[in-house]
Amino acid sequence: MRLLEPASKLRTIKLLSDYFGINYSLRIYRNIPKLIQLKEEIENRAYSLAVKKINEQFYFVLYDVTTLYFETFKPDELRISGFSKDNKPQQPQIIIGLLVTHSGFPLSYEVFPGNTFEGKTMLPVIEKFISKHKKTKPIIVADAAMLSEERLKELKEKKNSYIVGARLANVNIGLIKQINNGLQNKDGTMLRLPSIHGDLICDFSSKRYKKQLNDLNKQIKKAEEIVAKKSSGKRTKFVKKLSTEAVELNEPLIEKHKLLLGIKGYCTDIPESDLSNEEVIARYHNLWRVEQSFRMSKNDLETRPIFHYKEDAVRAHVLICFVALIIEKYLELSTQLSLTRIRDLIWNVTETHIQDKLTKKVFTFSSPTKDIMNSSLAELIKLWKILPH
Repeated sequence: MRLLEPASKLRTIKLLSDYFGINYSLRIYRNIPKLIQLKEEIENRAYSLAVKKINEQFYFVLYDVTTLYFETFKPDELRISGFSKDNKPQQPQIIIGLLVTHSGFPLSYEVFPGNTFEGKTMLPVIEKFISKHKKTKPIIVADAAMLSEERLKELKEKKNSYIVGARLANVNIGLIKQINNGLQNKDGTMLRLPSIHGDLICDFSSKRYKKQLNDLNKQIKKAEEIVAKKSSGKRTKFVKKLSTEAVELNEPLIEKHKLLLGIKGYCTDIPESDLSNEEVIARYHNLWRVEQSFRMSKNDLETRPIFHYKEDAVRAHVLICFVALIIEKYLELSTQLSLTRIRDLIWNVTETHIQDKLTKKVFTFSSPTKDIMNSSLAELIKLWKILPH
């Protein structure tokens, strides 16, 4: 039902009864928290499905986090306010760390308290996955938020290879000038340099340059207006506070950002002989697949807002949505259809039941199934014997 019509648990029980004749008592609320005991088995089945049905090779896995907020303002040990990716800073939240294959198929997840620093979530998820699948030693791909000396040191100690986004804004001005001179603002140019985090690979994009230049000019203009008004109370990126009343433009920081326009960096411990610059960047750009999974979960499956308040119920809710995400992604990869299109095809399949009041005989009239049987869902429908055909 999460796939067909996301709703509250109470309404879901009613829909299952109305649509499929599957009846549950309201005592199901007592049993829902017990679902979390199935988490490990579900993740094992997800891995098996990825290997056998999607033919994943596990050379790479992608990791990212998101936040899920609650319709309450009362926090507890798990539901805590933190940096919100949903722009709900006043409401308690949890953090979800999700591990997916390079094609975006979900493998594993963990739930963390809402104020957890996202960089600290990656290793627990990765280590747990590798410990369960010892023959699997994938390269971990994650964004810049996961990058810190402490995190990368831990990855190296565990002998886990990685590709992570680099925070070039934190690099010293000398190295930034070296990168800028090496790329020379030429579209598609790449550069590899040694760094404390492994090899630092940078590339230049003219499209990225135009967008970042437009954003930078807006920020500089805003900073100049604040300096002109001598407004020391407002915080702006390129304004340096000299005293309680005096401010000035932060010229060194502006110069730094101008030199970095159009440039993006990536860190990896994999030598160029094993993985070219182009391949490293291409693998990193696959992170959009994790973001797509989060969007599917939040929008298609309506994972948030969460209305539960007991920890077991919260974790069970996330697990239900994780299972639905596995099915949604499997259907998408198998049929090349979006969930919206699949829903449209399914809702067009109906049955009408008419009962003769005298004989009590029920006559069933089924709608035509031509559309769904002509779609790429037909193979799965036949395999699973879902419809009479």
